Amino acid sequence: MKYVCLIGFILVVAGLAGIEKADGCGYVGFEAMKLLPCASAAKREDAEVSGRCCSAVEKLLRNPRCLCALVQSDIAKNSGVNPDIAITIPRRCDIVDRPIGYKCGDYTLP
Repeated sequence: MKYVCLIGFILVVAGLAGIEKADGCGYVGFEAMKLLPCASAAKREDAEVSGRCCSAVEKLLRNPRCLCALVQSDIAKNSGVNPDIAITIPRRCDIVDRPIGYKCGDYTLP
């Protein structure tokens, strides 16, 4: 639990320090907090994806640009998120209505 709180604190401080705005979804620091349950799943493809993570990702996919902006953000990079792996979370969550083939910069939603 301390680890999750520490990551959350770091994300908030980093987000507020940079005030990086995510394309179409608010400020990255605040939006990234919603994806804390996905932290390990965004770093390792063999990590279990929790129900809380899948729920958060499904909400963000209402605006796919938001998820893309978060995956490619400086906060994600500084937190050790691997965009190649993070972009697979909607598939790993088995989100049926995910936008398959949606381009996120150099990445494509599977």
